[in-house]
Amino acid sequence: MRGSGPDDGRHSTSDSGERPRPWLRVFASLALFGFLIGMMIGRLLQPAELRLQEVELVGQGLHLWFNEAPKVRARHIGGAYVLRVETLGREQQGQLRLQGRAVNWRLQREQRELVLRLVAARPLRGEWHAEEVDGRWRLRVSLAEQ
Repeated sequence: MRGSGPDDGRHSTSDSGERPRPWLRVFASLALFGFLIGMMIGRLLQPAELRLQEVELVGQGLHLWFNEAPKVRARHIGGAYVLRVETLGREQQGQLRLQGRAVNWRLQREQRELVLRLVAARPLRGEWHAEEVDGRWRLRVSLAEQ
């Protein structure tokens, strides 16, 4: 029967002579935990993404509703009125009446922007104005024939 005495000069409790290093695992766990907590805090403090919430038809144009202040660029191209807004939202299209004539509008996604194109049989002149209403932002698009 074997005893608990040394075998070849070694004790029976040590296998390779090296002690396990628990501190390496502790530091790695703490680093991973700190990284994950930092990611969660960063996500909480990140500002809300600009998002188109709804499109509303009004008498001489459109109202586009956003959760934050929109960044808008407008151009007149060949009689059409084009607005580019850096926002998230879904593609939509429709038709409105301007002085008894049809005006087609379409929202299309182009990379990180939504492009609003307003086209009619006659050249259009357009203006836009953004304002905050009850905690939401309204982009008013007013149209007129040239």
